[in-house]
Amino acid sequence: MFRIVVLSGLSISFLLSCNPERVQYTNELKQEMADSKIKRVTDADLIETIDNLGGKVSATIQKELTTALQRTTDPAERTRLCQLQDLPRTKAIADRYVLDIRLLGPADIQDKDISAKEREILSAYFYNAKQKLAPVSNIQKTSDTSFVYNLAVPADSPICEACFGKQDVPFAVWHIGFQKREVVRRMGASKK
Repeated sequence: MFRIVVLSGLSISFLLSCNPERVQYTNELKQEMADSKIKRVTDADLIETIDNLGGKVSATIQKELTTALQRTTDPAERTRLCQLQDLPRTKAIADRYVLDIRLLGPADIQDKDISAKEREILSAYFYNAKQKLAPVSNIQKTSDTSFVYNLAVPADSPICEACFGKQDVPFAVWHIGFQKREVVRRMGASKK
């Protein structure tokens, strides 16, 4: 009988000691523990992941922007769209993957706020556009913790004219900034 009373008392005290707040943070704790595991990730793995993700993201936002631009003729609305405002899917992607998404044009080749390396890449894209060469993606490491994925918008896309006006050479480039930590997080745990 004494044993039953003691076990009942221990069981009740154990149940009362459970904290419901602890359960709320279980998913966050799991994510933090997964992030803190040591993973072997090579530069080639990073570049491949950024290239795949950058290609998918640029295709998605390009489609969303093109569709939105075709729905309106209001210049103020088009300006907001070209600044990637009022594009819910683009905003959701940027928030989910912690991305810096911008649309760059000819004036950005001279913009001192953009890194010298990226301005050189923009110049090369502009040269390719003049030569009517097919756009290819480019990935640059801008610091130890960040990368930039660039891809020229096709010359026949309505984005070039709608966002940058009538140009002799239709030109626009996607800038998608990645944080290394977020890329590694998305890569999965099954790396070499």
